[in-house]
Amino acid sequence: MPIYGLIGKKLSHSFSKKFFTEKFQKEGLQDYRYELFELSEIGEVDELLKKGQLKGFNITIPYKKEIIPYLSHLDSSAKKVGAVNVVKIVEGQMHGYNSDYYGFKTSLENWLPAGQSFKALVLGTGGASKAVIATLNDMNICHTMVSRKKQAHTVTYDELTEDLIKNHRLIINTTPLGMSPDVESCPAIKYAALDTNHFLYDLVYNPTTTTFLDKGKKKGAFVKNGLEMLHLQADKSWEIWNKRIA
Repeated sequence: MPIYGLIGKKLSHSFSKKFFTEKFQKEGLQDYRYELFELSEIGEVDELLKKGQLKGFNITIPYKKEIIPYLSHLDSSAKKVGAVNVVKIVEGQMHGYNSDYYGFKTSLENWLPAGQSFKALVLGTGGASKAVIATLNDMNICHTMVSRKKQAHTVTYDELTEDLIKNHRLIINTTPLGMSPDVESCPAIKYAALDTNHFLYDLVYNPTTTTFLDKGKKKGAFVKNGLEMLHLQADKSWEIWNKRIA
């Protein structure tokens, strides 16, 4: 019985098990299973390898970078992003990939209107932000990263003025703020500065409209959650698990 799964610290919010279970049923793969593996620390991943039926797994917060030292191979997609969200197990060894880049880039290109120029604010500097930054670089979208603590090449939320917000039409939340069950939380930006020229993208997909997106909608901004990205990256994960390794 081939087993796939998702590793992370808290997984009650995940749609992945439902997504892949339905996919297996649709494709007639009755013996396939997708399980959730909550790990209190990344070192526990070694125990997963002892499950001989485990063929691969996805990775979510907070292990997308922490998994890298445990891998025997790092694909170019993961090197480009600097984070891993897909692991394929090949002869007992873990090969790391990144499908978040594909999912986010495809979703963003589908959503943003063609022929318009954007500058972006990226809220958060964790593992989830890596695919976003790689995408913005490849799309030649100038961006500024926003962090709670002062870091090189970032601004803090306290430094995020209304003028900065008005001059950056695309705002992307890569933090878990607003994710169920903590649905009331949201990034601490000046929402009063938003208007109908803004596009707010939230990588969070549960709930479908986060407080971040709701505040944007009330100011007339265009909003999008991470559900399409989830579907795109999940399909890419399945492709990775099933392709031959040269």
